[in-house]
This record gives sequence, structure tokens and C-alpha cells, in this order.
Amino acid sequence: MAEDELIGTLEALLLVVDTPISAAAVASVVAQPLDRVAEALQRISEILTDRSSGIDLRETADGWRMYTRAQYAPYVEKLLLDGARSKLTRAALETLAVVAYRQPVTRSRVSAVRGVNVDAVMRTLLMRGLIAEAGTDDESGAVMFRTTELFLERLGLTSLSDLPDIAPLLPDIDVIDDLSENLGDEPRFARLNRTADSGAGSGDAPAFTVDQD
Repeated sequence: MAEDELIGTLEALLLVVDTPISAAAVASVVAQPLDRVAEALQRISEILTDRSSGIDLRETADGWRMYTRAQYAPYVEKLLLDGARSKLTRAALETLAVVAYRQPVTRSRVSAVRGVNVDAVMRTLLMRGLIAEAGTDDESGAVMFRTTELFLERLGLTSLSDLPDIAPLLPDIDVIDDLSENLGDEPRFARLNRTADSGAGSGDAPAFTVDQD
């Protein structure tokens, strides 16, 4: 893999991770030596810093992740505050309801209930402070999510026990897990898998169904 291609690939990977990722994990994905990947990550970090980019690539104890550079934080905060005052889409409200009634819950379980990819919507809810990370699932290691105090405040509730009792209308966790495991049999997801497989060989990116936030 050429150096420019490696740099571009690493940037693409870092843009989509929700939590810090180790250099070893990245090296495994790109099938490159660990030393080379570590040097490339450091180089990206230095390039971003040298040009005062709004993106700050930092290495923590848990790995590498892109953050907003501190000097631009006031502008980011203003954007998020303005966005928090706008109305949520129906997709966001439905996703928020699943989290509220099945928390703590993983992103994949929320996707299984809604039947679509919820990555974009979950990011919106996180940015607006309506949901937050709540540890990891013991079995899968996936990040789990819960609602926040701001969520209760916006709904005028004092606790989650004040939520209307619609939980029985949602599938149990075991059923959700079955849905997640069997998504490959569902025509839409099978089609996505075929697209991804063909894209891997042709260089084209697979198309995914994603909620608009």
C-alpha cells in the first residue's frame, strides 16, 4: 500500500470510530506492519497540528481518536446549542424511544428494533446530550447507551419510572439479539452484504441505508 493511500485509509477509519482505536487494531484492518501504521498515525497528527486544523488526532491510553481542537470549541458549542433547540426528526424520536425503554442498549440492538442503520441518528442524539455512553456489553464488548438527565428535563419527567408504559410493545432483549443475529436472512441486509462483498473486490464503496439526522 502506497503511503498516500495508507494516510487516506487511516483518516477514513478514524472518522467513523466512536471510541479510541489502538494502532494494532488499525494495523490489522489495513493489513500493514504495526510500526508503519504507528508512524503514519503520528504523521497525520503532526500534519493536522501544523496547519491548525479543527481536527485534533490524539493518542490516549485507549488508542487513537479524532477530537475537536480546543481553540475551536466555542464555535462547536454554539452549533450544538443551536441544534439542540431545533426539532428532532421522526427517526430520531423513534430511536430515542428505543434507547429510553431498553436502556442500557447497544447500537446494534437499536438497529435491530428499528430495522435500519441508526449510526447517524445516534450521533445526533449524543451531540444533543439526550443519550450518553453507559459502559460496554459483557458479551459483545459493544458500547451501550442510556438516556440523560437532559432527556428527562426535556420531557418534564423526574425519573424514568414516569415514562408511559409502552415497554411491553417493544421486543425483549433476547428477541432483539435474535433479530441482530438473523439480519443476514432479511432481504435488505442480504443485499447490503452482497454489495459490500462486490465493492471490496472492485474498490467501490458499499451503499448503506442510513437514517437522515
